[in-house]
Amino acid sequence: MSKSDRATVRQLSLMIGGLLVLTLVLILSALAIYRHAPKETNPNQAAKIAERIAPAGAVYAGNTGRAAMQAAADAAAKAAASQVAYGGTTDGKAIYDHLCTSCHTAGVAGAPKLGNKAMWAPRIAKGIDTLVSHAIHGYHGPDGNFMPAKGGNPALTDEQVTNAVHWIVSQAK
Repeated sequence: MSKSDRATVRQLSLMIGGLLVLTLVLILSALAIYRHAPKETNPNQAAKIAERIAPAGAVYAGNTGRAAMQAAADAAAKAAASQVAYGGTTDGKAIYDHLCTSCHTAGVAGAPKLGNKAMWAPRIAKGIDTLVSHAIHGYHGPDGNFMPAKGGNPALTDEQVTNAVHWIVSQAK
């Protein structure tokens, strides 16, 4: 090997060695940064733990227990009443105006339009009980029609849905 070849090999070896040292420094730096980065946490973890360790029930004894039990029942009834849609109204037109109008005015997903006797006649012929059942439990028709259960509002009671169906059918007769 000539003197210039040795110099080239030496420079190439120094460059490769320098690149290896740089690579090791970068890898070690990345590992150090990764160790100090905050770990992901589940925001629902505290709620899950609280639910898991919550007591399964309560013990009521004597008159104090009876009063506490009555207060708990009253609070549960009040909470349930507040969950009923539209303030608990059973007026079919009011329920239609709040919920049903969005689909039954424009015919969304094949919904028969309010007052359109031609669209409602075959449905009415199946019986009001069938219409009420489809409105409460949902319906997927063979022609692509779709009715979500309770119009997509699970807070509606069966009575509210029934009254809304009766009002809608009365508009198509």
